[in-house]
Amino acid sequence: MNEEGARRAGASAGLRFAFGTLTVFRVRVHRWDRSAGGAAMALAPVVGVVLGALAGAVGALVAWRGGALLGGIAAVAVWAVATRGLHLDGVADVADGLGSGKPAEDALRIMKQSDIGPFGVLTLVLLMLAQVAALAGQFGASLWRGALAAGVAATAGRTALLWGCLRPVPAARPGGLGAMVAGTVRPVTAVLVTLLVAAGAAALRWQCGVAVLLGVALAGGLLRRCVRRFGGVTGDVLGALVETSATGALVALALA
Repeated sequence: MNEEGARRAGASAGLRFAFGTLTVFRVRVHRWDRSAGGAAMALAPVVGVVLGALAGAVGALVAWRGGALLGGIAAVAVWAVATRGLHLDGVADVADGLGSGKPAEDALRIMKQSDIGPFGVLTLVLLMLAQVAALAGQFGASLWRGALAAGVAATAGRTALLWGCLRPVPAARPGGLGAMVAGTVRPVTAVLVTLLVAAGAAALRWQCGVAVLLGVALAGGLLRRCVRRFGGVTGDVLGALVETSATGALVALALA
């Protein structure tokens, strides 16, 4: 296989990995290795575009018939269903781990438990309320702005995954998706993809480009805190980065 063929095969494997692990879509993952995982994280914004388009379309349809608030709820519900609630679960687990005040090993054990503690419940409720409120405001302004906000937020959320998987960032524990993709993305790739996503969003509405950058920056702050607290990233941390970036982008659009 020549270099071009190998590049295409790698991109195909990365897309399958991305959609197979980040969504409920029935995609057969042919390769489960760090190379495919790194390609998947680099291509994760593509997943965001698809999920954002789906959530935006459903939200706009519901808002057209039932009002802006129901449109916002519908869009958030689409995200949750299309991802099996994977990232929302990560938010709750990370909140419990950070809020426990325990050493890293104990905090990681708390995050791995199936139940959700008070910190997780409170964080999850506030985050989803913020998402619904921000989207409702955008749908109230116009159906197009609401659909665009949903697309931008979903894409900004998946763009944050690149930063969580930078090569200098270690895995907090062996095993799991976090360890599979930790340290697989080059810093230059993260920068270029983030700028490309922001530029694409800005081309549609300049406030959207700013929202992408602010959302990713907010997720970067959480990443730094988690690395210091847990010693690295886990699948839960990556999920929390997605939701943090998406929510940050939505709030930025609401305040613009």
